[in-house]
Amino acid sequence: MKKLLAFALSAVMTMGCFAGCASQQEQVPTDGNIKIGVLAPLTGTNAEYGKGFEVGTQMAVDRINAAGGINGRNLELVVKDSKGDQKESSDLCRMFGDDQQIMAIIGDFTSGACMANAPIVDEAKIVQLSPTASNPDYAGMSDYCFSIMGRQDGEAPFYAKYILGKYMGVKKLGVIYINSDWGKSCFDNFKSQCDEEGLEIVEAVNYVQDEKDFSSLITKLKAASPDVICIMDQGAVPQVINQIRGSGWTDIPITTLGPGTSEQLIDLCGENAEGLLLTSPFFFDPDDAELTAWKDEFIKKAGFEPTIHPVCAYDCVSLLAEAIKACGDEVTRTNIRDNLAKVDIVGVSGPLKFNEGGDITRQYLICGVEDGKYVVKEGFDYSKEGN
Repeated sequence: MKKLLAFALSAVMTMGCFAGCASQQEQVPTDGNIKIGVLAPLTGTNAEYGKGFEVGTQMAVDRINAAGGINGRNLELVVKDSKGDQKESSDLCRMFGDDQQIMAIIGDFTSGACMANAPIVDEAKIVQLSPTASNPDYAGMSDYCFSIMGRQDGEAPFYAKYILGKYMGVKKLGVIYINSDWGKSCFDNFKSQCDEEGLEIVEAVNYVQDEKDFSSLITKLKAASPDVICIMDQGAVPQVINQIRGSGWTDIPITTLGPGTSEQLIDLCGENAEGLLLTSPFFFDPDDAELTAWKDEFIKKAGFEPTIHPVCAYDCVSLLAEAIKACGDEVTRTNIRDNLAKVDIVGVSGPLKFNEGGDITRQYLICGVEDGKYVVKEGFDYSKEGN
C-alpha cells in the first residue's frame, strides 16, 4: 500500500487527453476547469458523512491540481448539500445533468438518494459514482450508476454468519433498522442469511429517517429477550445505543452494520459504546505510514477522524481521473462512463475494479470498541473456508 497516495499524482501528470471532444453537447472547455459535481448530506442526521465526502474529494483534487492538474487544467468540485433528502438530491442531480460543464457526479451518500437519481443520470448520460451506496439494486438501474462501497448482499450476510453466528455464537436476535431503501435491503439480506444459519430473529422493529425517540421500540425489543441487539443504520446509531443503555438495559451485547468505525459514534456514546461489534471493509492500520499520513491530513481539515466513507470519496476522484485519462481527445460524459467501467486500480480503500453490474466486491473485517478505541477483532481471512 506504499504507493496508494501517490496514485492520484502519477495518474494525472501524464494526461494529455483534452485537446478536443467529439460531441458538441458533451464538451470540456479548453480554457476552463474540469468540473465534477458532488452530492452529499452536509446537514442533517448524516452530516458527518457528508462532510467526509466534501473533505475527502477535495483532498484528492488538491493533490491532482498541485501536480499540474490534467494536461494543465485543474479539476474543480461543485459541492451541493442534499440534506439526506431524496427529493433534494434529485433536484440537485437534475441541475448537474442539465449543466454541460459538469462531466460526472460523485455521490450521493444513501442508496435511496442514489436510486432516486438513477433515471435522471441515465437520461442525462452522466456518471453517478457513489462512494457509499450499497443497495444491490442500485448500480444495475443504469449504465451510468456506479458504487465502490460493496453491496448489502455481501456485507449483511457476513454480519449474520461471521459476527453473530461464528464469532459471538448467539442464537436469538433483536433487530432495529432504518426504514429506507438501504435499511430494507440490509434487513432482507440479513434475514435470508439468518435463516440459513439457524439464527432466530425474535423481534424486528424499524423507524423513519430523523427519528429521535426509540423508547417504545426498545421496550418491544427487550420484551422479546434476545441474546444480542443488531442495529442497521448510519447516523442514528449513537442515539439508539445511548437510549438502550439509558433504559437500564446494560447487559445486552450490541452490534451494528452501517456506521463503520465512526469516531463520532464513540464521542457521542462514550462508555455506552464499549464492547460494540461491527463490520468494516477497511481499517486504518496504525503501522502503515501512508495511511496514517492520509488520516492525519483528513483530521486536520475535517476536525474529526475518518471512516471508510471519506476514503471512498477520495478514491472516487482517483477513479474518475483515470477514466478521463483514458478518453484521449474524446472527453465526453459517455466516454468517461465507458472508461470508468474498465478502470482497475489500487486506491486508498483497496483494490478497485468494477464488476459487470457497476459495483465492486468487498471483503469485511470484524471490528470492536475497546477502551474507547476501535480495534480489529478478526481480519479479512476470518471468513475463508477452513477458518
